[in-house]
Amino acid sequence: MDISVIIPLYNEEESLPELFQWIQRVMNENGFSYEVIFVDDGSTDSSWSVIQRLKAESPDTVHAIKFRRNYGKSPALYCGFAAAQGDVVITMDADLQDSPDEIPALYRMIRQEGYDLVSGYKQKRYDPLSKTLPTKLFNATARRVSGIKNLHDFNCGLKAYRREVVKHIEVYGEMHRYIPYLAKAAGFTRIGEKTVHHQARKFGKSKFMGWNRFVNGYLDLLSLWFLDSFGLKPMHVFGFIGTLMFLLGFIAVTVVGATKLYYLHTGTAHPLVTDSPYFYLALTMMILGTQLFVAGFLGELISRNAPERNNYQIETQF
Repeated sequence: MDISVIIPLYNEEESLPELFQWIQRVMNENGFSYEVIFVDDGSTDSSWSVIQRLKAESPDTVHAIKFRRNYGKSPALYCGFAAAQGDVVITMDADLQDSPDEIPALYRMIRQEGYDLVSGYKQKRYDPLSKTLPTKLFNATARRVSGIKNLHDFNCGLKAYRREVVKHIEVYGEMHRYIPYLAKAAGFTRIGEKTVHHQARKFGKSKFMGWNRFVNGYLDLLSLWFLDSFGLKPMHVFGFIGTLMFLLGFIAVTVVGATKLYYLHTGTAHPLVTDSPYFYLALTMMILGTQLFVAGFLGELISRNAPERNNYQIETQF
């Protein structure tokens, strides 16, 4: 099979028939063998009934997964990736803002130009400021942290992947925003970008609005950076910071104690050591340093006993 199209959706009953017909037309014009996998993320409207009707009309092409409740976009993509059979996997949103006309060019970039992943870039957007401004700030930070400098829009729903990529990454929580970063961490470094057409929403309203996306996005990025950098070696970060804090605290306590001894030796009146705020600050640093060191040690023990510690991505094996 040439292409698997994965469409996560939530309450998109109006757009699904038009979207599927559009995909059909593009695939037939280009002679692709394909499947369309709808993942209904707990819709409360008639989306599932529409999908059932499409399945009845195109039984060999339409596949679907229905969640009992709303889990989010990342679980929907994870299940869609697991079910995909095509050599190239295309993801797109169900709201008709992603154009299926982009599929042939994305397919060629994967199959002919050798990319592992190609992300769409909606250079001209029709979204409100409450969505575009957080997106710009988020993408600037993601580029810096991930080291993927050539991507303008990490979270674009329209992406293309080699099948091996989607089978070797785990999209969980809300990590769909960072799929290029996940792919890079798994060893798939040939990541490209294509400017794609962004259409104004035709039905309903966006399900992903507001500044909470901005805050959650940064928290997820911080988690992913830490796991990528220190997930298998937590002692490197906790041990280093803990040791540094302990040494600084120990030096401070030594200075306070040495100062007191000097004044005692010279017979000069001096306040008690316990009257100095520096003494308590130094003790606090030593205690925190010890706790961080122990946290790193425990993290190391947990990491060494994790069942997937040595679950490395192997491209080929003889």
